[in-house]
Amino acid sequence: MLQSKANWNYKKSELSSQLFSELGLPPLVEQLLIKRGIETTEDALAFLQPKLDDLHAPSLLNDIEKAKQRIDQAIDNGESVLVFGDYDADGVSSTAVLVEALRERGAMCDFYIPNRFTEGYGPNEVAFREAYEQGFQLIITVDTGIAGFAPAKLAKELGIDLIITDHHEVQEQLPDAYAIVHPKCSPNYPFKELAGVGVAFKLAHYLLGYFPKQLLDLVVIGTIADLVPLTSENRILAYHGLQAISNSKRPGIVALKKIAGIQDTVSEEDIGFLIGPRLNAVGRLQSAYPAIELLLTEDPEEAAYIANEINEINQERQKIVAKITEEAIKQVESNPLQQQHFIVVAQEGWNEGVLGIVASKLVRTYQRPAIVLTLQPEKQRAKGSARSIPAFDMFENGMEIQDLFQQFGGHAQAAGMTLPIENVDKIRERFNQLAQQKLTPEDYQEQLEIEAIISSDDIDMKLINTLTQLAPFGMANPKPLFQIKGKPAEVRQIGSKQNHLKLALQGERQVVQAIGFGIGELFHYITPQATIDLVGYLQINEWNGKKNPQIMLQDLAIKEWQLFDYRGSKFWKKQVASLEQDRTMIITADQKKADPSLPFVQYSYQQLNELDQTTQLDQFHSLILADLPKSREELQLLLKRWSPKRIIVSYHIQDDHFSQVFPKREEFKWFYGMLLKREQFVLAQDTELLAKHKGWKQGKIEFIIRVFSELEFVKIDDGIIRPMKHPQKRDLTESTVYQEMLEQAETEKLLYYSTHQELKEWMTSQMDEHGSMKEELIYGL
Repeated sequence: MLQSKANWNYKKSELSSQLFSELGLPPLVEQLLIKRGIETTEDALAFLQPKLDDLHAPSLLNDIEKAKQRIDQAIDNGESVLVFGDYDADGVSSTAVLVEALRERGAMCDFYIPNRFTEGYGPNEVAFREAYEQGFQLIITVDTGIAGFAPAKLAKELGIDLIITDHHEVQEQLPDAYAIVHPKCSPNYPFKELAGVGVAFKLAHYLLGYFPKQLLDLVVIGTIADLVPLTSENRILAYHGLQAISNSKRPGIVALKKIAGIQDTVSEEDIGFLIGPRLNAVGRLQSAYPAIELLLTEDPEEAAYIANEINEINQERQKIVAKITEEAIKQVESNPLQQQHFIVVAQEGWNEGVLGIVASKLVRTYQRPAIVLTLQPEKQRAKGSARSIPAFDMFENGMEIQDLFQQFGGHAQAAGMTLPIENVDKIRERFNQLAQQKLTPEDYQEQLEIEAIISSDDIDMKLINTLTQLAPFGMANPKPLFQIKGKPAEVRQIGSKQNHLKLALQGERQVVQAIGFGIGELFHYITPQATIDLVGYLQINEWNGKKNPQIMLQDLAIKEWQLFDYRGSKFWKKQVASLEQDRTMIITADQKKADPSLPFVQYSYQQLNELDQTTQLDQFHSLILADLPKSREELQLLLKRWSPKRIIVSYHIQDDHFSQVFPKREEFKWFYGMLLKREQFVLAQDTELLAKHKGWKQGKIEFIIRVFSELEFVKIDDGIIRPMKHPQKRDLTESTVYQEMLEQAETEKLLYYSTHQELKEWMTSQMDEHGSMKEELIYGL
């Protein structure tokens, strides 16, 4: 038995899978569409074949006409226009989109990205004063500004017109700006979940008067990297944007793809894991200007230079993240009760640019919401980022204690904040209280949404290619997760640190490869005979020009108890070294045989059977049988009382009682007939001769004599055995010595010489009795 790490949730739908029968779709694709809330043929076609014509008109956005008129005025009058962006991938791509559109219209424009370390997030008064002194008369924000109340007020005082384009959560009040272009501030706009770059693109579209396809390779970056729901307009923009970026001739995109090792078609995963992180890395460690310059440059040589520089910054970012994550984990582990429901860690010197990444790693590690802060004693403040689990809305809960922050903003799953240093302990206490009140134990487990249960024999290239019709995958349209059952044809650890798991899953007709990154430790908990339930994504693995289907493991479970068979092995201690110390028990035949080199609780059979029957053994998940019991009954008593998740048999025998020592009845008969003929048997000289003559072990001869002596068939006098003249007729089974040896031989036959399957079936039968007794106690109360 192996418990899954996550909660497995199964998506259900009451609708018929024949809903789109006229489209001729495979049943599995129909099922997946229905589970995505698609109920009509028209909606299914719109999802599977996203059309640019289905995008909503930009004119539906509030204030967009007002914004256009003011921009037109600035262009006509030769005013200086400043595009004020953000330092993440969405902000960078938003800035590039609007700058290109303004330049195409002939505007005198420049861009400004605040420095994360000296200015923080969003518009700020110092930057606006600088813009005023440089003669800018119009500022347009992209991907930021909806919470910039003080800067908006200052702009008005300075006579600068401020147009805000943003997509972040709207607070109770709105900034006093000339115009606000924001889907959530536009009652007539049907789709509220555009990324910052999507809003900037809408404004660019409206300004240019035509649909600017040439900007789609930029739009797709922010749309996917910012993790907005890939439904409706976002799906259309991402779908066509991936085609655009795959074929883009933009020097910055070409250089970025090359440095990231992306060839030909760009996928959503390429943006999420290769392009987005590189663009983000610049703003995390320094000024984000190189990222925008890369996207806007028309010089291939300059693009290659900047792309290489950005790649080096990204590598440095990875090292910094690893170091801070290690230090953050130490803080959590050193005081787990303080972080029981919600993690808040803080330390001076942590780079604030990467704290969101560190928070995400803590959430994945502990399945709890997390805030990571850098302390700035010289300013008496703490700054940082939060990431959350699905069941805990970070923005909503943060607003409940907003009085503890100097600045706070973000989304349900992510937020940024600044607060006085003295409030760090207070927010830790308050967030832990909120999480304790609102979350259940199940909420702290990762939630895996399983789309369907399929057979490993169903997995082939055709199926995987069919599933790509649902791409691009992302928020609100996750890559389909499947549950697959099978037996492992192969299980092994891979990677330089042996921290990855490689499985070959045996179906009735084929073997499918599966790989799980970061779960290599599960290797020690899987037997080749186990039936495994896997949860994973399907993908194509290409190696040496060959393409094969592969399962990307996310979790696995084994629902039956497992028997690990190391009988007779000299290396069994190495095999059990990775088992949990406080969850493992060793059973020995004799208390004196306890092995101090093993860090587990150790009992002899006798000690264990003498324990109070109320003693809880279920806390131990693994049982190691280091020695054969003296009788099957000893083990039967144990298994009737306890059903462990796994049993490890590691015993061996020195004297082979079953096949070499224990005599057959014919051998008893032959020996007695020989003794009657000879009338005596001299132990000292005849034992060795008889052993050679019959090919018997000397122990067998000695055992026959002991049984005959107990049954009074022979008399032993001074080492000479003679037959009794008139012995009483008795059966061999009446001998205690014979019975003990018979029991030992039967025990060895069952527990040592049996096959893996035979031994497991016998143990299961004993534990089934325990299970039925336990059920009777529970339900028959």
